[in-house]
Amino acid sequence: MRVGKKALRRQQNYGHARQMKRSKKETRKLKTYLGRIVRDVERKANNPSQKLKEQLSLAKQFLEQKRNSKNKIYSIHEPHVECIAKGKVHQRYEFGCKVGFVTSAKRNWILGTQAFTGNPYDGHTLKNSLDQTEKLTQIKIDQATCDLGYRGHGIKETKIHIVPRNKSKASRAIRRWWKRRNAIEPIIGHSKSEHRLNRNQLAGELGDQLNAIFSACGFNIKKLLRAFWLWIQNLFYSVYELNFQRTLTLQT
Repeated sequence: MRVGKKALRRQQNYGHARQMKRSKKETRKLKTYLGRIVRDVERKANNPSQKLKEQLSLAKQFLEQKRNSKNKIYSIHEPHVECIAKGKVHQRYEFGCKVGFVTSAKRNWILGTQAFTGNPYDGHTLKNSLDQTEKLTQIKIDQATCDLGYRGHGIKETKIHIVPRNKSKASRAIRRWWKRRNAIEPIIGHSKSEHRLNRNQLAGELGDQLNAIFSACGFNIKKLLRAFWLWIQNLFYSVYELNFQRTLTLQT
């Protein structure tokens, strides 16, 4: 409890200061401490409980994993967390799970959302997202527009438009739908920054599902309240304008 916290704090400070040799030295210390505790518990625990067995199994897997190992553990408290490569300069990786959004083509309402564990390929998640949207809306989806990450989806019931890099070789109507696909990007950004999709405080895979649903509900409710407030504002403005015209008429 004492030396482990001290080594962890030093490891984080050295890593932030880009002093990688010192950071790796503190990492080796932490692994040494963990290995000693695991062996000590195994010697003294004659009849361990199921929860203790799971914790020991996670600790052993954490000690044995290497840089190029598959199914690595990134969090002891949330072992199902995956490392997702984004490919962006400012943030190359994210740790969590993938979330799929389905939005309406014209009004940008979130019609369906689902969290996918196991870091699946984007094209393999499209069918589940469309099925969920059809179940919630009770409407058959005729066509959908997706980015290049959804190639190889294998869906034949719905017409899927994949937005290519070269958009000149298509009709005007198809290019219009391709441009509308970009509207989902700010929706994802607002859900992350304003509706707690960026950091999940709920535990387990069920917590991931609930957090995605709550975030989508919060976005739609905020959009609905904004529409109601705009209608009330226009109503008060029209009443005020009518009374003002009557006053001018009486004065003249």
